[in-house]
Amino acid sequence: MIRDARGPQAAEVLSDAVQRLRAGHLVAMPTETVYGLAADADQAEAVARIFAAKGRPSDHPLIVHIGGTTPAEREGALTHYATAVPNFARALMAAFWPGPLTLILPRRPGVAETAAGAQASIGLRCPAHPVAQALLAACHAAGIRGLAAPSANRFGRVSPTQAAHVAAELGTLSDPELLILDGGACPVGIESTIVDCTRAEPVLLRPGMIGHAQLERTLGRAVRDRDAAAPRASGTLASHYAPQAKVRLMDAAELQTALDLLGAQARDLAIYHRSPLHCVSAHVRLRPMATEADAAARELFAALRELDDGQTRLIWVERPPADPAWDGVRDRLQRAAA
Repeated sequence: MIRDARGPQAAEVLSDAVQRLRAGHLVAMPTETVYGLAADADQAEAVARIFAAKGRPSDHPLIVHIGGTTPAEREGALTHYATAVPNFARALMAAFWPGPLTLILPRRPGVAETAAGAQASIGLRCPAHPVAQALLAACHAAGIRGLAAPSANRFGRVSPTQAAHVAAELGTLSDPELLILDGGACPVGIESTIVDCTRAEPVLLRPGMIGHAQLERTLGRAVRDRDAAAPRASGTLASHYAPQAKVRLMDAAELQTALDLLGAQARDLAIYHRSPLHCVSAHVRLRPMATEADAAARELFAALRELDDGQTRLIWVERPPADPAWDGVRDRLQRAAA
């Protein structure tokens, strides 16, 4: 059930959502990155419903979303979930919250253990989307400290960036019918950057639209890349974000050579590309990709869903540029092709 959470009925819709969350049910909510499948992070049985609905391994931790547009408003939620917040983590919060940045912090024992995948750490994020902010504020007023909310799709599949995507993936959920809060298309379009803050120095676990260089400029210090000591985190498995059709990354020259070799016999194939291509087959779908990284991120998952129409067996994607601005898009495509 999709309900618009932005119009004149917004207060009523949000009230319904909070009642469902207090009762231990799930609600799909928009964020600036992707739509999330939310539950009260402190209700273990409710969080377990997220894992069951997605088919997600219970040891693969979820990100907990907290509200507040000022540091003071966020402090209560931070101290509820985390035992320590290092100064460099606070600097990142000041620079990028609310926004598409998740920080991994030491978890307070006995709190949100199911959401954390039983790890001693927990991922926290303050989303910028106005509907997410309004829902979190209403939840706070009702005694809900945070919402565990991974992407609202089957585990490992393409993330949803529109309410209709959630309905197509999870709309058959019962107990009760899933409430999907419609907040429009997600303006960022790929999941948040994740930084591990459980050690003496920051470690980048997953790239997003907040890049490595931005993090280092903000902190005035080096940000290390993921290593073997890193905690488990959302969206870091080798294979993820994958459509049903097989994805292959190729250079523009490789794409054109392959099309030339297949000629008019090419079938069941879609190509997502930036460079001009020539194709003689009427059975190949060509889908232009945005040439700027932020626009490509915004359209990426919707484009993959569009091309993955049940008729397509192969999706060839032009490899993103090596520019660091494309790190988040490149990461998602590499995992989709894995």
